[in-house]
Amino acid sequence: MTISPIPVDLFVSKKHPGLTGGDLGFADASGNVIFRVNRQSSPKNKRLFLNSTGNPLISIYRYRNGSWQGFTGEDDQKQCIFRVQRTVNKLTRTELEVFLVGENGEDSASKLKVKGCPFQKSCTIYRGNDIVAQTSLMYKLRQLYAKRNKFRLTIFPGFDDHALVAALVVIFLD
Repeated sequence: MTISPIPVDLFVSKKHPGLTGGDLGFADASGNVIFRVNRQSSPKNKRLFLNSTGNPLISIYRYRNGSWQGFTGEDDQKQCIFRVQRTVNKLTRTELEVFLVGENGEDSASKLKVKGCPFQKSCTIYRGNDIVAQTSLMYKLRQLYAKRNKFRLTIFPGFDDHALVAALVVIFLD
C-alpha cells in the first residue's frame, strides 16, 4: 500500500455485506471490505487476518500468558512479524506494548504502544510520541449514546502498514 498524504478511515463492523458470521470487517469509505478477521474454531486462540480477496496476511496467536504474536501468512511456521504484551489491564484502561520483529528474528528498536478503553472501542496507537492511528465510535447528531457495533479506524499519514494497524486493533479488542 502506498503512503497516503491524508488520513485514511476504515469502518469496522461485523455487519458489512459479504462477511460470514463472526467475521470482523474493515471497509473503506465506499463500503468495500479491505480486511477481514476470521476467528478460527481450532485452535481457539488463533485469528486469521485476510485481505479483500481472502488471502491470509497475518496469523495472530494468543498465548496463555496474555501475549500475542503475529506471523506472515496462514500459520506460525512463517516469519514472526510482531510480538504484543499487555502492560496495563484495568476496567477503563488497557495498554499494549508492540515489538516489531526484524528479519533476523529479534525484536527491533522500533516499537509501538496501544492505549485506550476496549469497552468504548477507543484506542490510540503511538510510535514514540507520534500518533499512528486512532479508533472512535460513530456518533450521529441528536444521538445521546453511540452504538458500539460499528466504529472508525483513522490511520494517519506516515505509517504505511495498514494491515499491521488493523491487526493491532483486533488484538486490542480481544
